[in-house]
Formats: sequence, C-alpha cells, structure tokens
Amino acid sequence: MINIINKINSSYPISDETIRTLKENVTLCHFPKKHQLIKANMFCKSAYFIEKGMTRSFWLVNGEEITTSFSDEGGIVFSMDELYYNKPSEEFVETLEDVIAYRISLTDLLRLFQTNIELANWGRVIHQNEYRRLHRSHKEHLTLSAKERYEEFKQQFPEVCQRAQLGYIASYLGITLSTLSRLRAQK
Repeated sequence: MINIINKINSSYPISDETIRTLKENVTLCHFPKKHQLIKANMFCKSAYFIEKGMTRSFWLVNGEEITTSFSDEGGIVFSMDELYYNKPSEEFVETLEDVIAYRISLTDLLRLFQTNIELANWGRVIHQNEYRRLHRSHKEHLTLSAKERYEEFKQQFPEVCQRAQLGYIASYLGITLSTLSRLRAQK
C-alpha cells in the first residue's frame, strides 16, 4: 500500500495506528485492463484504493461515453451517489491498465469516517480537492478555448497525458478527437 499511504499522507498526514486500521479493512484485488469496477445504475458496495494502474470514470449519454475523471496510483474511486445518498452510481469506472487495488466496503469506509478523525479529515480534504477540480474544469469549459483547455490539462495531469487514450482525454476536455490531434500536432 505504499502508493496509497504516500498519497494519503501528501494530502492529510495520518498516524501509523490509522494506517494499521485502514489496512485491517481492505482486501487486495487485481483487475485486468478494461474491467468495470463500478457500473452505472447498480450498487457496487465498495471503494477502491489504486495502488498501481489507472482508471477513468465516465457517463453514458445517448450511447456516447463522456469521460468525467481519471484516477491513478494513490487515488480512490467510488460512487458518491452510493456512498452518501444510498443511490446506484450514475457513472461507470473502468480500468485503463491492469490495476492493483485495495477494496474496502462502503459500510466500512463510512464507519471509519465516523470513528477515525484522521480518516474523516482525509476524506474531507479529498472531497475539497475534487470539488476544486470540478469547479476549475467547469470554469475552463466555459471560458477557455480548446487549445487552452488542453494546455491546462497537460499541466494538471501529465501522467494521464502519457497513459490514457487520446479519445478519453478529448472526451474529458469536451472536444473531438480530431481537434485534440490537431492541437497536439501544433506543438
């Protein structure tokens, strides 16, 4: 759990005791590329800490996949609809590479948030950061050109640029693949 612990500690340092508590509540899992960890309109009942590999989250809109986010080493993926509102997920989460992850039941994650102040504060911080990312992305979609959005994306997510398919990046940016290819050729 080295990548996960490092990522948690980089956003909100936790004690060795809390790390032990977290480790007691997770199960090691291996998933192949293109595996759906979370499916829309279904209850998953789990969250996944990503130790190695990358995932993407997406909505299915009129048969088209719209990428909403990416997660890699140290990240956590889960359905906020399920965790906080007891509703099935509105999005899919699939692996973009072979993934090593640690699964935790949403029941256990909520219990840890309620009983462990360090994990509760870490959860608050990751949600603050996600809100900021969503807010920034929304602003960029409304105010920046396609080229400017791509430049911002490259700065914010250099790993994704190296590892994810261009079609997924174009979808996230709200542009066509041909537009993204043209922007990349203009370097």
